[in-house]
Amino acid sequence: MFNQTYRTLFIALIVFLGFTVTSCVNDLDTTPIDNDVVTSETVYETPEDYRQVLAKLYAGFATTGQQGPAGDADIQGIDEGFSSYLRQYFTHQVNPTDLAVIGWGDEGLPSFNTISWTASNNFVMGMYSRIYYQIALANEFIRNAEGREEAVIQEYVAEARFIRALNYWHALDLFGGNIPFVTEENEVGSQPPQATNANDLFNFIESELLVIEGNLSAPGQNEYGRADRAAVWMLLSKLYLNAEVYIGQDRYDDVITYTEQINNSGAYTLHDNYEELFLADNHLSDGIIFPITFDGINTTGYGGTTFIAHAAVGGNMNASDFGLDGGWGGYRVPPQFVDLFMDDYTGFQTPNPDGDKILYVPGGYQGASGYSGDWSPLDAGTLVSDENNGVYTGYVYFADGAEFKFTEGDWGSQEYSNNDGSMVSGGGGNFSVEEGGFYYMVIDTNNLTYSIEKQINPNDSREMFFTDGQTKEVADISDFSNGYTVTKWKNITRSGEAGSDLTFVDIDFPMFRLADSYLMYAEATARGASGGNTSTAVTLINELRERAYGNSSANISGSDLTPELVLQERARELYWEGHRRTDLIRFGQFTSSEYVWAWKGGVQEGTGVSDIYSIYPIPASDVNSNPNLEQNPGY
Repeated sequence: MFNQTYRTLFIALIVFLGFTVTSCVNDLDTTPIDNDVVTSETVYETPEDYRQVLAKLYAGFATTGQQGPAGDADIQGIDEGFSSYLRQYFTHQVNPTDLAVIGWGDEGLPSFNTISWTASNNFVMGMYSRIYYQIALANEFIRNAEGREEAVIQEYVAEARFIRALNYWHALDLFGGNIPFVTEENEVGSQPPQATNANDLFNFIESELLVIEGNLSAPGQNEYGRADRAAVWMLLSKLYLNAEVYIGQDRYDDVITYTEQINNSGAYTLHDNYEELFLADNHLSDGIIFPITFDGINTTGYGGTTFIAHAAVGGNMNASDFGLDGGWGGYRVPPQFVDLFMDDYTGFQTPNPDGDKILYVPGGYQGASGYSGDWSPLDAGTLVSDENNGVYTGYVYFADGAEFKFTEGDWGSQEYSNNDGSMVSGGGGNFSVEEGGFYYMVIDTNNLTYSIEKQINPNDSREMFFTDGQTKEVADISDFSNGYTVTKWKNITRSGEAGSDLTFVDIDFPMFRLADSYLMYAEATARGASGGNTSTAVTLINELRERAYGNSSANISGSDLTPELVLQERARELYWEGHRRTDLIRFGQFTSSEYVWAWKGGVQEGTGVSDIYSIYPIPASDVNSNPNLEQNPGY
């Protein structure tokens, strides 16, 4: 990892709305007499100087200014904490989807719950400015490396070009192709930037990545936190996966090419514990290809994973359980996302690999819950006695208002019923649950005792919701108790110790990880890519599911593989990691009325919105100041 000098030097000031980087003196060809004056000539001298400036480029994804946590911001006109690249990216990619609602009333923020922002939205301006700030710094770096032949500097230049390509991909994905385009070839500050278009920008990003691919370290061979060839392959795969959205071209064959290179490189393996990917020491985890690194001592700020972790804690949650000094009571999830952990498991049967004794759960719920034949014991959900001792445990999926009994076989065998809340042997009343969902049961037929507890999912370790004191429905966005909260991000190490600081967290953000590559391969295959192999795609998804379940009970077969299945699997595997908006747009579900979630379109039950919201507006202030720009349609 880079040594922590992210804020020790920088000449960068954004003069023309994020497009111009200037030095502290007028003539960059003149070394100043005053040794305290910093110019490009003095900053870019030795390879170590370039390394330190490159550290600033990487740090731009994590930090917000020249000192932490606040006080000398990179971006003006917005609260410094809000201006964090990753915080803005999370707001734009996660908040307006079925993965999140936020109860804060900061000006412009509630419109991300309802997909109703305008061109004057401060948060839209913050994301746009942060992207172009990063591009300006990368251009300055590349410009100053011109003529330097040292191999190490050329590798640094390749990394700077990767960072710029990543920023331009974010710009294309968020704002479309009608955006300013500047490179190191443009004279600094001379004229307002010209606009590009989607095709040209797509081609630029692609060509940059293909050119630099061979100049970067082999997969897994660079320092942690720096880009290698696998990061390039990931970005190419994402560009190609969304090519139909960006430029109307099917590039799924190219997705197969580059995800295969990642998956078969041998440099990355699927980490065996999902939870550990999001802890304070997740730098120890396998499968993270390109992280945004954070450190509670050296990268302090109110954005990044500090924001993600704190904003999800409130209500009855104990902040110390998350390695935090307090919660900010902001983010919860709409009920539709909770349901994604349930929809695939109607008709669920408790695994019984050893052929142990079974207790059947027949009832009137069966037909509505994915089991055939109401009150048909042999078609019902089942519980298993692992010790064959009369104590049965397991899961059954119930529809609302389910009534049921327990039997040891078909009707006529031993049955167990409900007598005023007590379990009795033989006939009697029915057991019941009012609210549908997954239920975990422990039935002791020896002592005639039972427990029935609602679960969100029977086994999927990726389901990380806090429900105590929280309602599933979100009737009032401003009330933190409305909606389950996410417990995925914890400032706790895998040994249970708190991070280095309770305010500013140590959790790295996995911008790219191996599971995403698996799922991109599977989706491209399901969409008909000629190079895709269905058997391989199924194996990759089953690897993710076996890690999640600890067994093969939720595995799929080739006939199950569809693009829609992969979309749902992406939601369960990659939620709150900055992918969902792009995924929903690719599937035509972001603005559509065919798939809605709570508060989409400004109503609790959700409704479709205008297709203009598939991209964000160019900030009005930039359109007004740059005659070369045209506003995105509809804004």
